[in-house]
Amino acid sequence: MRQRAEAGVPVWDLGVRLFHWLLVLSVTVAAVTGFFAQRSALDVHLIAGTAIAGLIGYRVVWGLLGGRYARFASFVFSPRATLAYARSVLAGRSGRYLGHNPLGAAMVFALLAVLAAIVLTGVVVLGGMVKQGPLAPFTPFAIGTATIGVHKLLSLLLVAMVAAHLGGVWYESRRERENLAEAMLTGAKHGPAEPAAGVRAHMRAALAICLVGGVLAAGTLTALADLPGLGVPTTRLDPDYARECGACHTAYSPGLLPAASWTGLMAHLDQHFGEDASLDAGLATRLRSWLVANAAEHWDTLPAVRIRQSIDPKDPARITASGFWQRMHRRIPAATFANKEVGSRGACNACHMDAASGRFAPQSIEIPEDLQ
Repeated sequence: MRQRAEAGVPVWDLGVRLFHWLLVLSVTVAAVTGFFAQRSALDVHLIAGTAIAGLIGYRVVWGLLGGRYARFASFVFSPRATLAYARSVLAGRSGRYLGHNPLGAAMVFALLAVLAAIVLTGVVVLGGMVKQGPLAPFTPFAIGTATIGVHKLLSLLLVAMVAAHLGGVWYESRRERENLAEAMLTGAKHGPAEPAAGVRAHMRAALAICLVGGVLAAGTLTALADLPGLGVPTTRLDPDYARECGACHTAYSPGLLPAASWTGLMAHLDQHFGEDASLDAGLATRLRSWLVANAAEHWDTLPAVRIRQSIDPKDPARITASGFWQRMHRRIPAATFANKEVGSRGACNACHMDAASGRFAPQSIEIPEDLQ
């Protein structure tokens, strides 16, 4: 018979337990917002992802300086030992560990590695496609789009790993006749009595390192995120362009059409979508030069790249005729565009608060209340 103590043995210290349950919460929020939520929920997804990144950093420090069973040194097993333990489990004669057993330890390291990869690929996607975050100043759009598939595959892998982890917890709880989930709440497990361990000096040092490191990391990442995104011009709308074009419709960012479309549009202002929008020749020439100089070819953002790639050759000056625009708005009823709060399919600024900048960030989408 296994030796049992009447009182539980402290195994999982408070640092491990807080990490575990905060990670459960953060991963759940990230998964729900990533798989099921609308693009406008990106901020919530980013908060969850940032929390995961911080928790991984904390766990690394705690794994070096935390309590006895929190330290990596207490559950590093060789591949041979892990395989031997797996065979013993299948044979029904595996031993018992107060801390992580070899298979549980392998899962811990695998989960941390996959979570770190998800965070890294997420930051790359955010920087390349949305032009936000600390990698935005360095990441081309093409790299962001190439990475999003990896990010999704890793996320699906994580779901499978979490399912396997839960299955392992259920199996071990039955085999050990002990609720392992409850042990992660209380910190105690059944086992031979051990001397109580106080808070060691190196554990206090771990907390200090996490605090100082977190502050330094947050400051550095914030400073990088404040830099202009790669391929995102900072030029403001030309005042004359904003005045002349904005008098009748949204003054579209020049990055929403390629140079050829702007050239053709400015050459036929007297037949501007059924209206005569003629300008003084000198002003028209200057605005055409400004539009061409800031056209979609000079942008590396999602709207600029995708609209440029999907322009309708039969209607090259109409943004709403592009395949990208139609794909992104395919679920929006026609009645929404006809509503007085919007007015037309081309009224970008009715729902995109940053339309004038040409960024079209997911967080800047605000559909008028009476249309929701």
